[in-house]
Amino acid sequence: MEYVRIGDSGLVVSEIALGCMTYGDPNQGTHSWSLPEEQSRPMIKQALDAGITFFDTANVYSLGSSEEIVGRALNDMARRDDVVIATKVFNRMRPGPYGAGLSRKAIMAECEDSLRRLGTDYIDLYQIHRWDRHTPIEETMEALHDLVSSGKVRYLGASSMHAWQFAKAQYVAAMNGWTPFMAMQDHYNLLAREEEREMHPMCLDMGVGVIPWSPLARGRLTRPWDAATNRTETDEFGKTLYRDDDARIVQVVADIAAERGVSMAQIALAWVRSRPVVDSPIIGASKPAQLDEAIAALQIQLSDTEVGRLQEHYSPRENAGFR
Repeated sequence: MEYVRIGDSGLVVSEIALGCMTYGDPNQGTHSWSLPEEQSRPMIKQALDAGITFFDTANVYSLGSSEEIVGRALNDMARRDDVVIATKVFNRMRPGPYGAGLSRKAIMAECEDSLRRLGTDYIDLYQIHRWDRHTPIEETMEALHDLVSSGKVRYLGASSMHAWQFAKAQYVAAMNGWTPFMAMQDHYNLLAREEEREMHPMCLDMGVGVIPWSPLARGRLTRPWDAATNRTETDEFGKTLYRDDDARIVQVVADIAAERGVSMAQIALAWVRSRPVVDSPIIGASKPAQLDEAIAALQIQLSDTEVGRLQEHYSPRENAGFR
């Protein structure tokens, strides 16, 4: 395992991150496919043993139980200052006007709840999960800055939004002397490349690191297009992200994987890692073999010809994953 800096910051992480949406009480929230604690802990242990130090979760994953499971596992298995814990705020956690969103009141309460569930005194990377159209960005950025100033948060990040919104947030922070975002967690893979148009060039210019979510397209890039899993059958959000003509791209992934004698997941992840703007893609794993494949992908170097083949069937589309 190699280690990289996120953007121009001093935060050093493993070159892949373990996405922890997979780990949580399946009876809480909407992720009926998530793994309960007794099945989650071996996966987290496997990641640590492989040198993964970067763990990404969110308050909303399984309504907080993901944070609880990840926090307990890391407290039991690792030295706190040797791992990087990232979590997020925005989505609805409870009824009422402050149960969601990015108001100062909501952010402060949700940060305290995340700290309690994670069993830690600080969050390494605190990310806004989406843009809040109902709260002035000045209020959000000042509240986040105050969390950094208090020591409860070390670094700030954002997730999927329009490039103009991200630019506005960074401008507001700069004008007021507040802490800016140093990471962008966006939806990026061979089936979703719209961020290449505006967001990624801007991140490169600003020195902001990119840590893509769903680099394997929620598993679509790891198996034949028509193959179904429990998650694909029940993941309503995932059904909105891709379209039928993406099957051509999936077939090219399968062809190159067969030619190299490796898995489709390894080829798809190797492509994401080859992009200059990407620092540490966030991979989900529910089986040991999936984590092994992701780690093995770190050794694959694609040729220019292979990259061209993987990219040739992509066609423009609306940016999916946020609205």
